[in-house]
Amino acid sequence: MAAQRTVGREVGLYADRFETIVANIEQAIQGKPEAIRLALVCLLAEGHLLIEDVPGVGKTSMAKALAASLELSCHRIQFTPDLLPSDVTGVTVFNRANGTFDFRPGGVFANIVLGDEINRASPKTQSALLEAMEERQVTVDATTYPLGSPFMVIATQNPIEHEGTYPLPESQLDRFLMRIPMGYPDRTAEMAMLDAHAGTSAVERVTPVAAASAVVEMIGIARLVHVAPVLKGYLVDLATATRRHPSAAIGVSPRATLALQRAARAYAASIGREYIVPDDIKSLAGPVLSHRIVLTPEAELGGSTPDQVLGDVLGTVPVPSGRPG
Repeated sequence: MAAQRTVGREVGLYADRFETIVANIEQAIQGKPEAIRLALVCLLAEGHLLIEDVPGVGKTSMAKALAASLELSCHRIQFTPDLLPSDVTGVTVFNRANGTFDFRPGGVFANIVLGDEINRASPKTQSALLEAMEERQVTVDATTYPLGSPFMVIATQNPIEHEGTYPLPESQLDRFLMRIPMGYPDRTAEMAMLDAHAGTSAVERVTPVAAASAVVEMIGIARLVHVAPVLKGYLVDLATATRRHPSAAIGVSPRATLALQRAARAYAASIGREYIVPDDIKSLAGPVLSHRIVLTPEAELGGSTPDQVLGDVLGTVPVPSGRPG
């Protein structure tokens, strides 16, 4: 009982900090509270975020405002067709002064890495992020270099039908815990933007409200959130249903099941709850799972979408009833 009260206090502290960070980001990003909350949940669930939408809706500003709200190192990598994998991971160079080979870290060596317009780089360069995103390390010339903690890749991409873009491979998409759109702001929010961005950039005025140690502590608290066995079964049943759906050539992976559990824990803690409920899983299923579902050619020709497949799955898999124990 004492341990449960301790977890409750820690979750309460987590929720307070979460709201402070969200309010700080909202100084720069108007009218997007849901996107801001999902981005922060993604960080605290130790995942990576893919923001996809048309140019000019605040994808890069969102990533920069999140980094600016936390005392974390942040590097921006502008993905272009001529970007090389070594620009991302780093390169070993010969030092003439002492006759040794020295490693020069690439842009991926930071707590938050902003990969801007990631789908404008070649598939070879996109793949340079795979090891870093999954294993939190980089291997160059047979030497492995660990990355710091926390570590998060926030990538932005334009819709694949835009000119000069390459589709992300399935293995890359599967390493993003969430994919979210930004969307256009409503009229009130867009008018507020005209005032907020009238002078200097609103993102530049964002100051840190949480240290790196606080972020690491919040990640640890999220891991303490209770997941009842019946809800673990629900997670597995959802994943299995996507693999068996007639419109899906490839369903979600076990990595996706783990990702959804981590995200649900971080989300539950953000509202001051030390256990997850089915609604937590259902509300996060879209951002966490839809980009991992690959449709059959027949389903694509018929106009089906991964979101429709996921909607079918959520509507047919029985939801556990009663309070999780």
